[in-house]
Amino acid sequence: MRINEIRTEDPSASMTGNANVVRQAARRRPLCAALLAGTLLGASAAPASALDLFGWWPFGKSESEAEIAVTDPFPYTVTLSLSVSNDDLKEKLESTSELVSDADRPPSGEAGLIARANSDFERLVGRLYVEGYYAGTVDIRLAGLTLEAALRMPSLPGPRPVPVTIRVSPGPLFSFGNLAVESTSQDALIGTPESYGLVRGETANSEKVLRAEQQIVAQLKAAGYPFAKIERREIVADHATNRLDVRLVAAPGRAARFGEVTVSGTEATDPDFVVTQAMLPEGEQYSPQAIERATKRLSDLGIFSSVRIVPGEQVGPDGRLPMTIEVSERKRNVIGVGANWSSSEGFGVEAYWRRRNLFGRGELLSIEGSVGRLGDNSLSDLEYAGRIAFEKPGAFGPLTTFTTSLSAKQEIPDAYRSRNVTLDAFVRREFSDQLSARVGAEVQFADEQDVFGNRTYLLTGIIGEIAYDTRDDKLNPTKGINAVAFAEPAYDAKGGNFMLFTKAQVSAYQALDESRRFVLAGRLGAGSIIAPSIRAVPAARRFFSGGGGSIRGYAYRNVGPRIAGEVTGGRSYVEASAEVRMKVTETIGLVGFVDAGNSFSSVYPDFSEGLKVGAGAGIRYFTPVGPLRLDVAVPLNPEKDDPSFAVYVGLSQAF
Repeated sequence: MRINEIRTEDPSASMTGNANVVRQAARRRPLCAALLAGTLLGASAAPASALDLFGWWPFGKSESEAEIAVTDPFPYTVTLSLSVSNDDLKEKLESTSELVSDADRPPSGEAGLIARANSDFERLVGRLYVEGYYAGTVDIRLAGLTLEAALRMPSLPGPRPVPVTIRVSPGPLFSFGNLAVESTSQDALIGTPESYGLVRGETANSEKVLRAEQQIVAQLKAAGYPFAKIERREIVADHATNRLDVRLVAAPGRAARFGEVTVSGTEATDPDFVVTQAMLPEGEQYSPQAIERATKRLSDLGIFSSVRIVPGEQVGPDGRLPMTIEVSERKRNVIGVGANWSSSEGFGVEAYWRRRNLFGRGELLSIEGSVGRLGDNSLSDLEYAGRIAFEKPGAFGPLTTFTTSLSAKQEIPDAYRSRNVTLDAFVRREFSDQLSARVGAEVQFADEQDVFGNRTYLLTGIIGEIAYDTRDDKLNPTKGINAVAFAEPAYDAKGGNFMLFTKAQVSAYQALDESRRFVLAGRLGAGSIIAPSIRAVPAARRFFSGGGGSIRGYAYRNVGPRIAGEVTGGRSYVEASAEVRMKVTETIGLVGFVDAGNSFSSVYPDFSEGLKVGAGAGIRYFTPVGPLRLDVAVPLNPEKDDPSFAVYVGLSQAF
């Protein structure tokens, strides 16, 4: 069956519509939007047509296709052959073919097999167009019969399973010829064909035409034309020269400014709060980017299960386009539990209760508790923490959030015992999707025992922090960076000492392949405490290295300066980590890593004291809520109390 010319000048019926015209050989063949096998065979066909062409179809099963038991399964065998030696093209055709990819799932009866073959014809023709072949042939035979003949037979002859053969001759590769991109309005400027990836002489992949259309429409919408579309496409294949001529005509429609914003779907939430937080600039030029930012901003509030911003159907006489924010509220009360374990730190459990949307304007009340170092320790040697927190978004404008919390905890690593209570308050400000900062104050009382003896502290500090985050995924990043810098000048009323805490950490991620199965990840952190002495600093605020989140393989907080063999914690530290992450399957991943670092008694890192190094490997199991992590690490230069190896289990990547 030769791929004849196909033509479409009405895009609304083009890429997925039914067959329009099939003509025999002409010197210049205009391409229509759909060549369905149903036209050739006298049978109906699925809408994924040969010139789905400049559109796309999912190669797997759509989410809407329910898995149901097949009645009267009709098995078959299938082979696909190519008239030329082109392994890459053959592999793509095989992945496109349902006859090949679904061979282990027999269709229902002979009619099901014929329907699958009928659909395959369209899909394979479409794949040839995607790859730039517009003069190929696709011949599918069932038990040696053409599809036309198979339709006329009461039953397919021959043995079972039925042999199915697919023979594809791609023909010559087409390149782009004459190219034109136009607009129906002189007010809406668009670029040249080259600016949209359509270059004369390059391979005429149909996907390039689709991408060009998408870019043109996106550019016009970004320029304030909400109803921009491709009004006309003319695509002509010249089989004498193996050229594809393309003419795209865009219709911008009316330019618009944002109009009145209304809200639907709220129950407990104040609609005015939703409008304020969305920050859609009424009276300013329509912008898809502004809508995208508003959607993200509302979703990040955590009180909605879905957010959708819908433009009005038409621009008003005043040039304004009304907008509707459609939301669905989440349950207001949430209870959660979690657990973690490592061989050096033991088991830990945590639980929380949260009340979302407390007063109808996005407020969050949280009560949290955790217990750590469960295992062989007595009750008095457990680590515990409790916290009550309140958060109010939009406190001083839509880009600010106020938080305050009261927490109490007991920490008992090998180096010290600390009981402390902290009251803090912060205001966070977003400057962009990536950049944010917070300022605040805290008061902390601590009762501690360490190698220096017993001591109490009463710290009052002013805190400043800035964060920059471009990660594509917070729990399993494959690209981007995350950088945080922190500073806190503080005064200890008990000891009469001033001190300055500073800390910075940056992590970076880079995928090595297009599918992002191989990822390099790195982390670098450093900190300094300017204080009269180590003893003047509360033990819980000193820098300790070792354990999960630090230098894996070493005992928890067991790396740093020592007195009489006991770790004291330091006034400075530096740590670095490197990981190679490989996704083996859709659910399983492997990781190799090296961690290095140390903490120092001096105010600034003293590299003459050397670094501790840990190395290991891990496995990841990817879930919808993030990867489950299992890491095994060994210390390369252990000291007192360090294990021969350590195991860590948790949710999300190590950093």
